[in-house]
Amino acid sequence: MTYEQYRRWIILNFPDIGRGPVLDLVAGSFAGGTAVLLTYPLDLVRTKLAYQIVSSPKANINGVIGTELVYKGIRDCFSKTLKESGLRGLYRGVAPSLYGIFPYAGLKFYFYEEMKRHVPEEHKKDIVVKMVCGSVAGLLGQTFTYPLDVVRRQMQVQRLSVSNNAELKGTMETLIMIMQKQGWKQLFSGLSINYLKVVPSVAIGFTVYDMMKASLRVPSRDVIEAVTDKRNSQPSLHS
Repeated sequence: MTYEQYRRWIILNFPDIGRGPVLDLVAGSFAGGTAVLLTYPLDLVRTKLAYQIVSSPKANINGVIGTELVYKGIRDCFSKTLKESGLRGLYRGVAPSLYGIFPYAGLKFYFYEEMKRHVPEEHKKDIVVKMVCGSVAGLLGQTFTYPLDVVRRQMQVQRLSVSNNAELKGTMETLIMIMQKQGWKQLFSGLSINYLKVVPSVAIGFTVYDMMKASLRVPSRDVIEAVTDKRNSQPSLHS
């Protein structure tokens, strides 16, 4: 929704920017940033709940270290995070998320729209073609921005780490620390598994979005932009 709104706003206020890939890149980047800012606390809680195992203070038996859960659920994670770090705590690691989502979302929309432009007119409504375009867009976008996603997750779960007492400072410090201690390959750790989630997710998302617009008879973007251009080109009555 925000992508379409940003795209329309840019066209109305900056008519000289054209309808090329730069428009899709900018609109997609701002749309991704907006989505992250509105939903980031939920992403933080999800990550904390997934990594919340810490060493138990109880004595271990037969050399087996006991474990206990830090958070009892979503609401408990929210309340404890707010008590420990305040509102800023719910946005811990948001900087690398924004650094990553701006190019990722922008590139994702850019690659998808750019590939669709090269599809022959008779195949543009083909579901398989849309799926392929979405898959390639998701794969390329994720590959270029994955290291920042690794940094974000490290920053989100740093308070739950029992092996590292030193608090990570910020995005660049975390990035440098990962490269120094674990090597640059760690920045791409889990990328292949992430492909299994992101590639079909982006492909399905773009395809269903286009199909729903068609089924709801939403006017195509080309028609809307043609009407907008016609209105902008008409001379004002006061001139």
